[in-house]
Amino acid sequence: MEKINIALVGYGNVGRGVEEATKLNADTELVAVLTRRPEQVRKELKDVPVFHSEEYSLPEDIQVDIAILCGGSKEDIPVQGPKFAKRFNTVDSFDTHADIPSYFQRMDSIAKDHGHVHVISTGWDPGIFSLMRVLCDAFLPQSKQYTFWGEGVSQGHSDAARKVEGVLDARAYTIPIEQAVRRVRSGETPEFTKRELHKRLVYVVAEEGADIERIRRDITTMPHYYDEYDTEVLFISKEEMVENHSKLPHGGFVLTSGVTGEVNKQILEFRCQLESNPGFTANVLVACARAAFRLSKEGHKGAFTMLDIPPRYLSPHSAETLRKSFM
Repeated sequence: MEKINIALVGYGNVGRGVEEATKLNADTELVAVLTRRPEQVRKELKDVPVFHSEEYSLPEDIQVDIAILCGGSKEDIPVQGPKFAKRFNTVDSFDTHADIPSYFQRMDSIAKDHGHVHVISTGWDPGIFSLMRVLCDAFLPQSKQYTFWGEGVSQGHSDAARKVEGVLDARAYTIPIEQAVRRVRSGETPEFTKRELHKRLVYVVAEEGADIERIRRDITTMPHYYDEYDTEVLFISKEEMVENHSKLPHGGFVLTSGVTGEVNKQILEFRCQLESNPGFTANVLVACARAAFRLSKEGHKGAFTMLDIPPRYLSPHSAETLRKSFM
């Protein structure tokens, strides 16, 4: 079995998840970690070479097939994506939906200039849910689609809240509006604003002496993350954060409501329920790294999303096994 050599960029929750995921996939091997805190990470990782992420060229004896970018979407990936794209094939989980088209164009241009493959915006949403939305739209033309997230911790929104001045730590929970869910499942097809679909609850540990009201305002008015939702910000202690908010569950569902013929009401629902959001995202990243490896081997160049990748490229199984066991 041909091994796919993987380098991690970032060693937070997602990075640790990718490390564990490579152990579950016999065709992947973690060969390097690049991080802003190499000395600390070296204490945790004894068997994998660790380098500073600002020095993105590696020793010649370390062969990297795919670099998986494990940082946040607000400040890390928009910088690291184009930077590492010049050196490696990459996979990332950039999840700022409104900015995906422009980010794709930028990565596609770099990929073609440097002969690489970049799979962007992977995970469960964007990623798996994106694929479900496309499939359900194809299967039920002129249908109405709704995506509900939660209840759970949003890594991207939590990371964005942690970037606010005066914030030591934050957990952002996304909570569906139950009345909206009930209406869609009953077959209604209403028009909702974002505020009518979800609310957000943010737990914050603030620095001592920080301006609490300014932090609250900076979070609730943040574009693309909080400004279009009813958002409640609660300030708690470090101890309470550790005790009550250490786990990172999440999930959600895509609902598609339409008709076939003139009167046959059809409702399609795809759901995921995750005890560990970063753990599952990490596994999707590794599957997409496999796809990127195969695309690169075939001579493809450019940026791709999960919408562009044949499902069998994600799987470790042969096409014959997939037809026999999964059809």
